[in-house]
Amino acid sequence: MKSINLAAIDLNLLVAFEALLEHRSVTKAAEQLQVGQPAMSASLNRLRILFEDELFVRLGRQMQPTLKAQAIAPSILAALQQIRQTVTASQAFEPANSARTFAIGSSDYTSLVLVPPLLEFVRKTAPSINFHMIGYEKDDLGELLEQGAIEVALGVFPNPPRQTDWEPIFTERFVGIARLGHPDIKHGTMNLETFASLSHALTTLRRDSIGAIDHALNEQNLARRIALTTPHMLILPCAIASSDLVAAVPHRLALQMASIYHLRLFELPVKTKPWKVSMVWSKLSDRDEAVCWLRDAIRTVCKTFDAA
Repeated sequence: MKSINLAAIDLNLLVAFEALLEHRSVTKAAEQLQVGQPAMSASLNRLRILFEDELFVRLGRQMQPTLKAQAIAPSILAALQQIRQTVTASQAFEPANSARTFAIGSSDYTSLVLVPPLLEFVRKTAPSINFHMIGYEKDDLGELLEQGAIEVALGVFPNPPRQTDWEPIFTERFVGIARLGHPDIKHGTMNLETFASLSHALTTLRRDSIGAIDHALNEQNLARRIALTTPHMLILPCAIASSDLVAAVPHRLALQMASIYHLRLFELPVKTKPWKVSMVWSKLSDRDEAVCWLRDAIRTVCKTFDAA
């Protein structure tokens, strides 16, 4: 079988073949492709050399396809159609009509804060879009993004993986939560000594019992008792609602917990620094139309946080 160097073949020649097959006229094919008649004649000559056949022969007023042209036409037309479909599919993302599933790397916290408003946003603008929330280890994040296992990740990233882009999407801070009617909350807060003397709950994925609040208390030469440490966020509001434990949690998480479990929020008597929750994605998907839409959707939802 004769070897063909595909790199030497101009795809435009196949487009010219398609136009000639449709119009049976060099002039009309040239008009369709918006090229001059000499250019179209040159393309026909190159096609004849490529396929070693006349391909189109003038009979009367038309250029009729030869037997070889008729034989190769179905494959050429199918190949051009496949290319057009592939290019169109890669460029056109219509969220209103898409049923795509997006994988988002997220912790319990970012999922609880972001998913409800994100679902409401897509309900109105892209009702068939689906989301797959995936937990991740930060050491695996770069590989997950590069392989396309997740489109974006949400969290705090002091050192984002290489070959990624990132941007902050909202600011967060700590507040306290306690059960309704907790006797030590006065006017929406409590004094420092009382706060330090109470029993606390702490949610952490690490296997220690040290959090940002402990560092802030240490600066005041104080320490707290952590009566409950858990990696499971769902247990925290139940534990707080049924006891005199208190906890320091991100503000937006506290709002969610308070509305569901009827908890009381209070301002902490220690100062802690706010932090940025960010979105990170692979440079490989930076201009992917669908992933761009997802990032814009997340940005739009997060803007409502600042307006609230």
